Amino acid sequence: MAASPADLITSLAADPTRSFALIARDGAETVEVLTGPIVDVDLLADIPLTAADGSPQEVLAMVPYRQVVERGFVAHDDGAPLRCLIVDERVRIPSGDVLATLPSEDVPLADAGFDIDDARYAEIVRTVIRDEIGRGEGANFVIRRDYRATVDADPRIAALTWFRALLEHERGAYWTFAIVTPDHVAVGASPEAHVTATSDGSESRVVEMNPISGTFRHPAGGATAETLAAFLRDTKETEELFMVVDEELKMMSAVCSDGGRITGPHLKEMSRLTHTEYVLRGRSQMDPRDILRETMFAPTVTGSPMQNACSVIRRHETAPRGYYSGVAALFTPTGRGHDLDAPILIRTAYIEEGRLRVPAGATLVRHSDPYSEVAETHGKAAGVLGAIGAIPRAMTSVAGVDEDDPGSAPRRLSEDPAIAELLASRNSRLAPFWMEEQSGPSSAPFTGRRALVVDAEDRFTTMLAHQLRHLGLEVDIVNWSDADASAIDAADLVVAGPGPGDPRSEYNERVARLKHIVASRLSSQLAVCLSHQVLAHHLGLTLAPLSAPHQGLQLTVDVFGEDAAIGFYNTFTARVMPGVTALTPSATRTEAGEVEVAASETGDVYALRGSGFASVQGHLESILSRDGLHTLERLINHALA
Repeated sequence: MAASPADLITSLAADPTRSFALIARDGAETVEVLTGPIVDVDLLADIPLTAADGSPQEVLAMVPYRQVVERGFVAHDDGAPLRCLIVDERVRIPSGDVLATLPSEDVPLADAGFDIDDARYAEIVRTVIRDEIGRGEGANFVIRRDYRATVDADPRIAALTWFRALLEHERGAYWTFAIVTPDHVAVGASPEAHVTATSDGSESRVVEMNPISGTFRHPAGGATAETLAAFLRDTKETEELFMVVDEELKMMSAVCSDGGRITGPHLKEMSRLTHTEYVLRGRSQMDPRDILRETMFAPTVTGSPMQNACSVIRRHETAPRGYYSGVAALFTPTGRGHDLDAPILIRTAYIEEGRLRVPAGATLVRHSDPYSEVAETHGKAAGVLGAIGAIPRAMTSVAGVDEDDPGSAPRRLSEDPAIAELLASRNSRLAPFWMEEQSGPSSAPFTGRRALVVDAEDRFTTMLAHQLRHLGLEVDIVNWSDADASAIDAADLVVAGPGPGDPRSEYNERVARLKHIVASRLSSQLAVCLSHQVLAHHLGLTLAPLSAPHQGLQLTVDVFGEDAAIGFYNTFTARVMPGVTALTPSATRTEAGEVEVAASETGDVYALRGSGFASVQGHLESILSRDGLHTLERLINHALA
């Protein structure tokens, strides 16, 4: 072991064959130095948590974005390895000692700039809004571009220099890190813990996810309560955060038996940017590698629904992502397996073949302004580039606080009473079901019944299944392509689920299969969102695109005599003549009998119900559906009557 921190760090910098990681976790006063050999593996299941002799070992895994293929999703394949540092030595060094040891000379850069210019990126934004969100492919998508430069320095020295600069000049990071292997360097200050799984001494682990969304770029001179308050009142920024919370609750419901609770919102205050965030918490007995697989990757850096987001990224990003939007996953042995700590690889600088690359993405939603999204990528890249000294640093933390003074203590704007009130007011719109402990109804109304949920490529089905179980149903989820007649016939209730796409399509195999499922069994059926539209078309109703997509929109609507606040994620709608509340058999193409219609004043259909079936356009399982659980119970009662 090295005799001192200086000796250890000097030896790591001098030996090009050694691999190591420096990690400073949020709130810690030490830097963890991890060293050991490198092993590249193919799959998450191959991450070697046990040594050859069967003993547990600590592993730091760099998981590239292309690993989403393990979930059946698509990605540009750049061959970035799933790289594992097998930790054979861990040293904790006081942060002050590390700062005194690390190099501080400037790292020369040349030929710097974004690979996609501002005008071209703005055009990509317009295209995604028009052709993807505007055609029902999803609610939001993250498209990135890369700031690139030539690095005229030894990559290992550059890594240590930039790590020091981030420790000195960035604030609020979840992990500040440098991960150095012989042919690759990653240095960053990630604000976001994607997923953690921590043993509490029982057979299960406490799982947390930390969706961060909404980006406030500090104005010149620093952020103030007034400028931050204007950001917090912005509809686009608020809905962007709600949408990513919904998407991560889908993941939590897949890995946690209790579905997950949400707390917050909070502020993540950094040197040049402030974000809004929630914390999601649940319990799971899954292997931490399986938890990581089921949560690949964060919607804050991909979009939603996740599967379609990957397809959109491949269509509109011309180059592979490498490790951007993947995770650095630290698996640490405990008495009961391994704990997992996995921050997202964002706000990170990479050195690859002598070139610096700093990826930065913007979340595109229906409200997005192309040049605001251009500015967001500049702001995110600047957060890293300014901290490492690649661009000038400025007074950007809080008004009157200088980034160049490491000893300065910024005032936390979250402590301002007006800001705290604005944050807390957001929760008045959200579903209590996901914010409170779920003790279960005193008498679950559907105990003993079995439901089959058909997944149409939107994992809202996992949240929906969790609510169905809460109401007493035994639930199986089946992919649309695997929903055979015997499984459908055996279920007491068939729930045809939501999904992306155009319900009018005559060529989409998934939509065609949904049409068959919905038409083959109208009795004891509930249809949701896309499947609701398919059912409406089967009943003879017209389908049409909305004038503006309802992606992540909360509406209070009349659902058969009761007002309900419901979250909508639709681009298309079924439509009737204004004032129509019922369809007679002669008005439909089926023998469904009379069908009740719940619709807006303009004829947009929110819900349908007939003999033995019901459907709803909105997502009753969404956090935006304040009255979702009650409405779900009402519709199931009707379908099973």
